[in-house]
Amino acid sequence: MSYSDLAVRGGWPAIPADAKFAFGVQGPHDDLLRRRLLVSGDLAPEKASGPYNDDVAESLKRFQVRHGLAATGTMTPRTLAALNVSVQKRIKQLEASLERLASMNFEFGQRYVVVNLPATFAEAVENDQVVRRYRVIVGKTEKPSPTLTAEITSVNLNPTWTVPSSISKTEISAHMRKDPGYLSRMHMEVLDARDAPIDPQSVDWSGARTPNFTVRQQSGTWNALGAVKIDMPNPYSVYMHDTNQRNLFSDDYRFDSHGCSRVDNVRDLAAWLLKDQPQWNRAAIDAAIATGQRHDIHLSKKVPVAWIYLTAWMTKDQTVQFRNDIYDQDEQLLEATAEEAAFFNQAGNHPLTAHLAQ
Repeated sequence: MSYSDLAVRGGWPAIPADAKFAFGVQGPHDDLLRRRLLVSGDLAPEKASGPYNDDVAESLKRFQVRHGLAATGTMTPRTLAALNVSVQKRIKQLEASLERLASMNFEFGQRYVVVNLPATFAEAVENDQVVRRYRVIVGKTEKPSPTLTAEITSVNLNPTWTVPSSISKTEISAHMRKDPGYLSRMHMEVLDARDAPIDPQSVDWSGARTPNFTVRQQSGTWNALGAVKIDMPNPYSVYMHDTNQRNLFSDDYRFDSHGCSRVDNVRDLAAWLLKDQPQWNRAAIDAAIATGQRHDIHLSKKVPVAWIYLTAWMTKDQTVQFRNDIYDQDEQLLEATAEEAAFFNQAGNHPLTAHLAQ
């Protein structure tokens, strides 16, 4: 059944925020939960009533996987929130995703990388098959990662991190006002316009004026970019990289960066990107990182990369997947396309412009 048909029939029931579920014990909301899972196709029709049992747990896991949530089979707050998104909202997500796919202008090569921002996953694609999948951490809601298409040009091992001026001006200045030893503890140096080191104590950290300096973090275990940076020149100056906070990958909410994309198991992705250069296999990459020396490896053949924003899609086995519209972009897109449609519907007949063709 289509989502439009479901909407006509009234959608699915909402689960009360205070609903409690206990395994094997019949509760007042168990049949409601079963009905909700049945309507969306996550539970078989013959299992429409009964207590919270293995059948419900398995169907809830299926629902969680389709919505990018940890497949616990238990009712978590994020699961409840996803269950209670209306069918009308889900239809809007499908419409917005279709609109984005239709307007996407991307040169799909034999090999390419796709990062779907709402899904917080990167996929390496080869001959139309996903051959690698990696969890990623992308921009916070207040610092969203951009959608873009670019080409991956090089892999940097043991990179230094040149801190964006926006972070230097706000976050690092704030740290230095409270703790003058912050920069040295973080293995950061301050450089002047000619890249020469200057004494941090000589800098005005009050934030009163725009600083004319650069902050750079030396490579090492403390470096925010970790041991690998993947260069992909683009107008937003974002890139993909390792991280020294790998514990964050285990969370199913992975919106925590300033716009760049941190990649789990990034050394594996680096080896895949460099597979046409066999001297840079995984063992060689690990060995080069172990030296602690910075090393830039240019790809012999650039690999296309697309960062996309799809909150709804269907996999080859016909499973419909949804993710939260984390940056509130679906609504904006649909409003814009509705205005465009209205323009084309009316502009040709408007008395002010109808004569302009003559």
